[in-house]
This record gives sequence, C-alpha cells and structure tokens, in this order.
Amino acid sequence: GIAPAAKIKDLSDSQMDKLREHVAKFTVEGDLRRETTMSIKRLMDLNCYRGSRHRKGLPVRGQRTRTNARTRKGPKKGRTVALAKGVTSK
Repeated sequence: GIAPAAKIKDLSDSQMDKLREHVAKFTVEGDLRRETTMSIKRLMDLNCYRGSRHRKGLPVRGQRTRTNARTRKGPKKGRTVALAKGVTSK
C-alpha cells in the first residue's frame, strides 16, 4: 500500500492510479453537494417533519430551541446595537 505520511510528489504513477481508483469509489466535491441538496429538497417536497424544519431554518435532529440553536436560527431579532460613546449626529 501507500504510506500514510507519503507526500503526493513522492508517489509513483502506479500508486497515483491506485489512489485515483480508490477516491473514484466515493461521492466527492460537486456531486456530494448536489446529492445533499437534492435529499434536503426531497424532504421539503415530501412535507415531512424534517423537511418543514429545514424550510423554517430550525434544528432538524430534535435539539431544543427554547434556548440555544443560534447557529441554525441566526442572530437574535429585536435587539438594537448601542451607539459608541461620544458619537453625535449632526
């Protein structure tokens, strides 16, 4: 096999071909992104619970939302940012 610490520039052509064959078995890059977005879109089209959570932008896997869930929900709404001291409008 190939040593885990080996660098790409040090690999032979046959080793590179083996590596390419192995990586080709997996779904990667654009195909993976397309596949995930299509599966999420499918859930939303089915109108199931998970799809509705995706549509609303809330956690899908049963996490609590009364507190926390800020990453999924976005910044807090209804909060005003205080002005810095000494700043006056003319």
